[in-house]
Amino acid sequence: NKFVVWQDSRGQQQQRHILTHKQLERDPTGVQGKRGKGSLQEIEMTDKALLVVSECPPLGLESLKVKDTQLRASSYKRRGLGPHRGRLNIQSGTVDGDIYDGAWCAQYRDKKQWLEVDARRLTRFTGVILQGRNSIWRSVWDIVHTYKVQFSNDTLVWKPCMNGTEEAIFEGNQDAETPVLALFDTSTVARYIRINPQTWYQNGTKGDICLRAEVLGFFYIHIDIYKLDFRHHNYKEMRKLMKSVQDECPDITRIYSIGKSYTGLKLYVMEISDNPGKHELGEPEFRYVAGMHGNEVLGRELLLNLMQYICQEYKRGDQRIVHLVKETRIHLLPSMNPDGYEMAFKKGSELAGWSLGRYSYEGIDMNHNFADLNSVMWTAIELETDQSKLINHYFPIPEQYTTEEAFVASETRAVISWMQNIPFVLGANLHGGELVVTYPYDMTRDWAPREHTPTADESFFRWLAVVYASTNQVMSNHDRRPCHNKDFLRYNNIINGADWHNVPGSMNDFSYLHTNCFEVTVELSCDKFPHASELPIEWENNRESLLTYMEQVHRGIKGVVRDKDTGAGIADAVIKVDDIDHHIRSVADGDYWRLLNPGEYRVTATTDGYFPSSRTCQVMYDHYPTICDFRLTKMPKERLKELLMKGGKLPKDLQLRLRQLRMRKLRVTTKAINRRRAAAAKRAKRV
Repeated sequence: NKFVVWQDSRGQQQQRHILTHKQLERDPTGVQGKRGKGSLQEIEMTDKALLVVSECPPLGLESLKVKDTQLRASSYKRRGLGPHRGRLNIQSGTVDGDIYDGAWCAQYRDKKQWLEVDARRLTRFTGVILQGRNSIWRSVWDIVHTYKVQFSNDTLVWKPCMNGTEEAIFEGNQDAETPVLALFDTSTVARYIRINPQTWYQNGTKGDICLRAEVLGFFYIHIDIYKLDFRHHNYKEMRKLMKSVQDECPDITRIYSIGKSYTGLKLYVMEISDNPGKHELGEPEFRYVAGMHGNEVLGRELLLNLMQYICQEYKRGDQRIVHLVKETRIHLLPSMNPDGYEMAFKKGSELAGWSLGRYSYEGIDMNHNFADLNSVMWTAIELETDQSKLINHYFPIPEQYTTEEAFVASETRAVISWMQNIPFVLGANLHGGELVVTYPYDMTRDWAPREHTPTADESFFRWLAVVYASTNQVMSNHDRRPCHNKDFLRYNNIINGADWHNVPGSMNDFSYLHTNCFEVTVELSCDKFPHASELPIEWENNRESLLTYMEQVHRGIKGVVRDKDTGAGIADAVIKVDDIDHHIRSVADGDYWRLLNPGEYRVTATTDGYFPSSRTCQVMYDHYPTICDFRLTKMPKERLKELLMKGGKLPKDLQLRLRQLRMRKLRVTTKAINRRRAAAAKRAKRV
């Protein structure tokens, strides 16, 4: 079921249906005079443009491209089991019997029940994918075992799908979650399609007629040729694409690996900077991480598109991109869980189901696999009576977590080491399966199922979430419907992570409590594994969001903490902002970045052996940070130690200060001796 659509030199649209893969190999375009080498992406075109090559794409029940108004049913048990819930991989709500149930379920149990999809235009239907009912409350499976399919152009006259001379009967599901694909023997052009269950079961006996579905059909996407590679890339193809970007832009890119997966696949990172391979003083470091859950693949493809886009636009001289590259060191990790991705990739976009490939090869959910520093912090707050002894940043990793016996994925260990070695300031973790941006904390304080649990930087985290959500074309569409069982439009598409669900050991919380880096999670789409034909649209939905979010790394204050006498940068100096109970630290060369919303702040820099220094810093609404440098004066003892170690002569001020300290010590010692003598005399007198 491959089709090629193109526009010839006269501007006329042409179409050819390619019947077999062998024919495709002999003539990749199906048109005489065109040349190709086995891959439709490699066709050398002589006509104006190749519009689209599409292989059995979904209509979009899962991705919500198909609207609720396009779905009808013969009957339904209640609103929560209506036709609008009959979408592939839709998830049921947390309350049994609410309006967010996990399938369409017919009111009656007979062979006259149907689920209907209106494609709204003539469409060449090629297949159907079916699932059973999803429910966290029911231990039984409601599944359709066999079904028929009918087509219509007016909903009055229906034509059955045929298998030769007989009406086709398709095999449905054996369990509730595994998607089952049925391809039609002959594709059919129509506007409407109906799925008509014939047999259905509930754990082996007749139960309710319930199903979730996706419909496959050919449609045109009228777009110009993209310079970006819009397809799903397995591990080898991803590596090849990244290498091609580096070859195209060698002056601003570098590929490096931060470690390996359990099966030995390297975790590749693309660095983009005007000086790749080096941290530049005052230049913030930014990261995007995708593919933590291997089956949530859109983030992976978006980052591959992003590195191509930045390279191409930088070469074109786009000033926005040029400025971003020159002022920021960008790191893109497209696949944190390559083992999981390869599992999902083998099944394909519509057949991977909801969870295949989510976990690491060892079965670890890396979204819960980072050290739980939240509990360390909250336990210390409860036990410590002297609040001045509490720390609020750079929490050490518990020793039991770092042992070889600890159940920590090799991918998680690699990312932690990466976070410790590079002074990241801002990042985002790209996921899929919803449309919302979540911000820390992700873990509730008292292990409640969900509860709003803010950080000290709540206002800035909300700003970061709003920046992405408000510039995303789908999230900002107020007419869109919820993905599954929660309406995030009510929250403007942002939510505190713990207020959604409790996630102990999240990467976002770990990043905030163990490093200087602020990080949010972006749920990019309802569909975890969108079809390749949808990738150009998803890129347009997210392109501005990805760029605008990166630019937020320049919001707030930045500076260098230096020694007043030598001018050398001071590493590990603590940067405190009044009224915000979360500090950050300067890095190796003394530079620091503190993300803040516009306003006036009293900022203090302090470190061992130096007098603290404070100043007022004004953060403006501009797209660049306020410079707040600090020069710290060493305490006399520290200056003395340093000079004596170097064998140098003491300056007069230090000689004077040293005499004063000696005299003070002598006076203190004399007073102490006199007090002890007086006490001894009193004891002798009593005796």
